[in-house]
Amino acid sequence: MGENKEKGKIYETENQEMIEMFEQHTGGNLKMLMRIFKGHYWELAGSIFFFIIKHSPVWVLPIVTANIINVATYRPETAGKVIVINSVVMLVFLVQNIFTNYIHTWLYSKTVREVERDLRIALVNKLQLLSIPYHNGIQSGRLQSKVIRDVEQIQNLSSQIFITILSILLNIVVSLGVIIYKSRVIFLFFGLTIPAAVFLIVVFKGKIKIYNREFREIMEDTSAKVMEMVELIPITRAHALEEEEKEKMRNQLGTVAKRGLKLDMVQTWFSSISWVMFQAFQVLCLGFTGLLAFKGKIEVGDITLYQTYFSSIVAQVSGVITLLPIIAKGLESVQSIGEILTEEDVEQNEGKEKLEKLNGDIVFEHVKFSYEEKEILKDLNLQIKKGETVAFVGDSGAGKTTILNLLIGFLKVEGGKILVDGHDLSQVDMRSFREHIAIVTQQSILFTGTLRENITYGMTDVTEEQIQKAVKGANLEELVKSLPEGLDTKINEHGSNLSGGQKQRISIARAFIRNPDILILDEATSALDSVSEKKIQDSIEKLVEGRTTLVVAHRFSTIRNADKIAVIGNGGIMEYGNYEQLMEKHGKFYEMRMLQA
Repeated sequence: MGENKEKGKIYETENQEMIEMFEQHTGGNLKMLMRIFKGHYWELAGSIFFFIIKHSPVWVLPIVTANIINVATYRPETAGKVIVINSVVMLVFLVQNIFTNYIHTWLYSKTVREVERDLRIALVNKLQLLSIPYHNGIQSGRLQSKVIRDVEQIQNLSSQIFITILSILLNIVVSLGVIIYKSRVIFLFFGLTIPAAVFLIVVFKGKIKIYNREFREIMEDTSAKVMEMVELIPITRAHALEEEEKEKMRNQLGTVAKRGLKLDMVQTWFSSISWVMFQAFQVLCLGFTGLLAFKGKIEVGDITLYQTYFSSIVAQVSGVITLLPIIAKGLESVQSIGEILTEEDVEQNEGKEKLEKLNGDIVFEHVKFSYEEKEILKDLNLQIKKGETVAFVGDSGAGKTTILNLLIGFLKVEGGKILVDGHDLSQVDMRSFREHIAIVTQQSILFTGTLRENITYGMTDVTEEQIQKAVKGANLEELVKSLPEGLDTKINEHGSNLSGGQKQRISIARAFIRNPDILILDEATSALDSVSEKKIQDSIEKLVEGRTTLVVAHRFSTIRNADKIAVIGNGGIMEYGNYEQLMEKHGKFYEMRMLQA
């Protein structure tokens, strides 16, 4: 476990700079993209250098072709020698491409893959820091889309910038350089393509950016809805709502198709108009250079040279225009992941006091909390002594689970304070506090892995004896024996190959093995039938011995032996005492108990 923490600190340090770059950034998305590659500039420079060398045959071929055509046309005495030399030079340029292309690709791919990895790690790190209310307020499918799809789009954008656009710029610069050296008149003619390209980009850029943003947002929404649909399939099937669910998804996917078509058509107009325009310029170039050769202003072979270079320029400018939608998507993705990396709703733990050990004394002093302006807790005062078990009961929405979440630190108090062993939790590193607690929630959360891995989640220095003790304590022995590979049996996604009671007992075993100082049970037996509940109740009673325990339960049979019971309502504690005391009062607790009789 200690080794994992050290690795985590290393990764957090490595990627904190990435997060800070986004937080401090004030420029455009393209500028931000360049900053993402900070620390990799030398690799990129090397990649560009070898790219130029490996790409050189493209620029040399028109010159060699023109030389050979001119020599073949005018037939000087040295014609054979010139043709051989030009051919050998061209072959050398071609062969070197094998080696320089390999070096260029290795340097570039290594850089991009490392940045891609760092971006995803930075996103994962930030997601682990963001508050629970933030996660509750955003669909998990949207977050998944940002971590997978948006980072992939940025990787595609990087490929376009450092390979395709670099190639385009080099081809244009070299072509124009050769042409201005050979003929300024033809260079001026070539210059007409640039304003035409700028005009097209200005006309279409705004629309493409808007449509790309709309498409990205609808895809994030769709990703979230698909995940939701998959998770709801058992409920959908149970209530015969397949057609309603299919209709809902048809409407959503229909919207995606419409937005996608809108984006495709504006991009089609963009590419079609640009292609026709530049092909027309190419025809004019052919006619113009042919006329100059006819008048003796240039050599016949130079027609091929100019036509090849002009074709190259046309292709490169057209390429820039075609790439514009891809670049727009990539820059939109830079902004998208920036939304996560610059989010300020994080749990601040740095520089706060770390708790090395806990006794388990808990005090709520004048605690206040509201949900969206609805006051849940007005003035909660409660003292829980070390080793005491306190159960919270009350109507739905009274604030029982809220009290637990405030103690865990998932929510922040809006007034008052919570003290643990005299330490104000607002001044404590909550990560150090949570190392001493264990939680069993109403919904059993299991991951795809072995039964052993689910029980020992996050712990690496666990002995087999501890695991067996936890299994026995959670009454899992029969389950382990029934499984084909025992503790090493794989659990399906969300534990679909287990019953609700079995999943809940695994969660309880996970709490057992942590040997916590403070135990929190939020409807821990809610998924159990009466028989299973009775079996596990003895285990829970053993688990709570000597530990401070906070329990939320609707079944009064599970809290009968609690040291104290707090009836929550009207923003605070309505009644407080043990089971017998509250029953004798014939108050709110008595009424609730009678309803379950």
